[in-house]
Amino acid sequence: MSSQPSSTDSVILREPTAGEGQAMHALVRQSPPLDLNSAYCYFLLARHFRGTCVVAEHDGRLVGCVTAYLRPDEPGTLFVWQVAVRGEHRGRGAAGRMLDALLARPACRGVRYLETTVGPGNHASRRCFERLADARRCPVRQLPFLEPNHFGPDSQHEAEVLLRIGPFPPFTTT
Repeated sequence: MSSQPSSTDSVILREPTAGEGQAMHALVRQSPPLDLNSAYCYFLLARHFRGTCVVAEHDGRLVGCVTAYLRPDEPGTLFVWQVAVRGEHRGRGAAGRMLDALLARPACRGVRYLETTVGPGNHASRRCFERLADARRCPVRQLPFLEPNHFGPDSQHEAEVLLRIGPFPPFTTT
């Protein structure tokens, strides 16, 4: 079942199509400090996990995306892998609107927790998730997740901290 697109300030938020994996890949490439995965990875996310991913489109162009999935071992937890917003759209709340749209989807009705990892230098991402928690009046737990050595001896990768937001109130229909 496909969720209906929503529009805010002429930006359309919707599920990605399988063919948009390449555009998602290009957007993440232009969004440091995000780690760039293969184009194939974004194709799979757009095709197999479209119910838990969001793209933001403006004037026919991809200007944002959220990649996420429900944890197989904990289906009530949504893991947000990446949030990318094109430069000229940053600082306007696009990331928060994409996360809100995602959490409102039928695929996320049973979600009680949102998890994500954030590097110590990614202050904008951390603030975005803290605002999401504040808006939902939920606590944010910060837990160790990955240390630099997990990425290999030659890696320059920073540590990743796990943010766990929730519990969210149970979904109810009105």
